[in-house]
Parts: sequence; C-alpha cells; structure tokens
Amino acid sequence: MARITIFDTTLRDGEQSPGSSMTAPEKLRLGHELAELGVDVLEAGFAASSAEDAESVLVIAREVKGPIITALARATRGDIERAAQSLEPAARSRIHVFIATSDIHLARKLNITRQECLAQAAAAVEIARGYSDDVEFSAEDALRSDLDFLTEVVKVAVAAGATTINIPDTVGYAMPHEIDHTFRTLASRVPGLEKCVLSAHCHDDLGLAVANSLAAIGAGARQVECTINGIGERAGNASLEEIVMALKVRGETLGYQTGIHTERIYRTSRLLSYLTGIEPQPNKAIVGRNAFAHEAGIHQHGMINDRRTYEIMTPEMVGAPGTELVLGKHSGRHGLEARYEALGYTLTPEQLKRVTLDFKALADRKKTVLDEDLISILHHGVMEDVPMLFRLASLDVHCGGEVSDASVEIHSAGKALEGRGKGDGPIAAAFAAMESVLEYRIVLERFTIRAATPGQDAVGEVAIEARVDGHTFTGRGAHTDVVRASAEALLHAVNKAAAARSLEASHLAATSDSWGV
Repeated sequence: MARITIFDTTLRDGEQSPGSSMTAPEKLRLGHELAELGVDVLEAGFAASSAEDAESVLVIAREVKGPIITALARATRGDIERAAQSLEPAARSRIHVFIATSDIHLARKLNITRQECLAQAAAAVEIARGYSDDVEFSAEDALRSDLDFLTEVVKVAVAAGATTINIPDTVGYAMPHEIDHTFRTLASRVPGLEKCVLSAHCHDDLGLAVANSLAAIGAGARQVECTINGIGERAGNASLEEIVMALKVRGETLGYQTGIHTERIYRTSRLLSYLTGIEPQPNKAIVGRNAFAHEAGIHQHGMINDRRTYEIMTPEMVGAPGTELVLGKHSGRHGLEARYEALGYTLTPEQLKRVTLDFKALADRKKTVLDEDLISILHHGVMEDVPMLFRLASLDVHCGGEVSDASVEIHSAGKALEGRGKGDGPIAAAFAAMESVLEYRIVLERFTIRAATPGQDAVGEVAIEARVDGHTFTGRGAHTDVVRASAEALLHAVNKAAAARSLEASHLAATSDSWGV
C-alpha cells in the first residue's frame, strides 16, 4: 500500500483554537506524545509571531526526536530567517512558507497584485531553500482562488525549489468534488509537480474537512495536514484520528496506509483535552466518550453475539478503555503498574510511587477504580508540569442556605495560609476563601466540568480560564468532590501566574500568552 504522510499541526493551527493555548512545557510534552504517536511531520509553531513561540519551536526542535520538525513563516525574509533559526537544533527540519492567493485576500488583506504575489512566492521559496533542502509552500485560501492563477503560483513555487506543495481549504469552503478537480488540474498543468509531495490542509467550517482530505488523497495528495481531536480556528481542522482510522478501516478500498501507532490515539486525545480543558463532543468519532458505547437493546444483543455486528473497529485499536478494571483499595502496586502498562504508560519507580498514593486516596473514596480514573490520576498528578508554589492542604465548605461558607488552608514555601470566604454557592465560597489569602486579582472567565468516569462516585474534571493580574491562564483539577476539583483548577491557574510573575517584568505580558489562554 502507498504511504500517506501525516503532517500534524496541533501545536500551530490547533493552538489557534480559542481557549487552546498551551504553556511551553505543555507544548513540549504534547510534542513528545505526537512523536510517539508516529506523526511524520510536526509543525511546532509560528516562530515569528513572538519571542516565546520562537523559543517553543527551538525547544521542540532540540528535544523531540523522530518527526520532521517544521515552523510556519509568511513569505518574508524576516519570518523565514526566524523560522530557520528556531529549527537549527532539529535532526530533520522543514521551513513552511505561505502566501494568500485568493483575490479577496490579495485585495483586502495583503493589498498586493497578482504579479506581486507571484514574485513574493518565488522569492520566499528561494530564501527558504538557502536554509533548508526541505521547503513546503502553501497557497493560503487556495480553494477560493482563481484556478488559473493558482496554477501559476504553484508553477513558480515548484520552479523556485519547493519540495512540498500544500493546497489549503483555509476557510472550509470546498466540496469534495471541487477538491478532486483542483488537485487533478494542478497535477496535469504544473511541470515538475510530480517530483513534489502534494499536500491537503482542510478546515471544517462545513463539516467536510475529513471528507475533503480523503478526496485529496484520491486525487493525488500524499500528505494530509490535520490535528488531534480536530481542534483549530473556528470549526477546527481535519481530525487526525478520523483520517488515520478511515485509511486503516477502509484500507482495502482506499489503498493507503499511515505510520501512525493507532493504539496511542486515545491517550494522545486525552492528553490534549487535559492540557487545553476542551473535551471532544461525546459523539465525536474515534475518541468521543460514546464512540464505542451501545445502548439500544438490539445493538447490545448483537455485540454480545459478535462485536463485528455493530463495531467497525475495536476500542483496543485506538487504545480506548474497552472494559472496566476492578481495582480497589486492596489492590497492590504491581497490579497497578501492570494496568498502566496495558493502557500504554510506562512509569518510572518514582512516578509509580506517587501514582500509587493518589490511587489509594481515590480508592478510599470509590468502590471501583476504572481505566478512566487511572488516566485522570496520571494527568492531574505525576505528569503535572507547572511549578506548584501553592498547594491546597484542606478545604471545608458549608452550604444549604442562601449563602455558603468556606474555609481553606493553602501551603506555600513552608507556610500555611488560612482564609475564609462566602458565596452564593459552594464553589463561589471556595474561590472567595482562596482569594482572601492569595495576592492575586482573579476574574473567572470560563468554567467547565465533566464526569471523567461513570457512576455516582465519578471523578469530576474541572477546567477554567481565569484573568490573574490582568493575564489569562488555564487551570485544571480532578477529584470526586467537584468543589475540591474546582479549587484545584483555580490554584493551578494561580501557579501558572506565579511562574509568569517570576520572570522579568519586561517579558511578562508576552510570556503570559504562552502560559495558557
């Protein structure tokens, strides 16, 4: 079978989704996970957008091994030079240059003529080739561009030395048959294009990103650009997991394969959800909570007899928990370690020691600990990557009347900070108590809560966005008590703010953007 290159842009285009910004350590952590997943190309960021983004690309280029590391650049010398500098440590790198080609972008955004666009495209590729033998050129808003002009742009990019030609449906406008026509037309009209890799980058504004990506493959594309969970600007990007599993499940029909380790898809999806606080909708294909759920009696009967009656793939194929694991407070460390290994996680002795303590604490509150609980423990415990200047020692809340009361004890630098607060509910009271002892101005902007596991004793996961001293940070917490989880989430955001505050004042405003939206 022919091989399709998977170009992952979760760290660049995906992060542009509102509320999806990640800290530099979080980007690195996800970058390592994407490498383990088996993506071929990892777009680390847009280096010219800020000093912090350039540094993030640099760190990923230096530390993430396996994929080709690429950085986005506008068709300007400054952008390209910044991208090249950030990519220097990478074992394999690619410079990704782009310029818009639709008339509306040329006139209303760039204020240039078609001829100027052609000249800039050729010059950008030539400059990039001076730094790298691997150069990707993207024609932004290609599917709303005049096809004759798009052809001319692609011709000059190929002639200038581009090795990958990307045709983006930037605003998710195209239909599958239009994708097919555009790709086939370019292949027939552009001399030398057969020596380049043809790529598709589709957005989901009409819900067609995956369908359009598959149409592009059918028309000659050998690279698809996509994101985990389909995150991205507006309605998002083409979903990596959907494209990959479509090619895997329908391999005999489509005739293509990828190098993705599909059994790691679910854990990568969960990690992204944890880092951003944005959950896929329950009915999301492949990674949604209901993706392998069967409720109707006739479906359940069929599943009992033969899973193939209603499953075209198994949870195990993507690494999703398929069965409950009955663990309790009497379960030992070895059994816990074995289950984590079965879920795809290899823990160090220190990590296992810490996760065992968290597991025992949870098992004291729950009769049965499920796979989802174990994943939650891992993400909210041993894998936390924010310096914990403040830790929640105790929280006591009294409610039932019109006003709730809360008392809190927070430990910081060996000191116990005690506070009290009131609110119109238990969470509001807890937040008020915490604010009474924290030297930060906190304004809550977004609050979401979900049950990480089924049942009355489910672990609740809380994700927030909060303005802390004028800068926006995300926070996450998990606990069987959702009030406690909410307090942990707020403290997580405050710890990010504390880390940002420790930086030089001249860099604070810019740095806060890289510490989460």
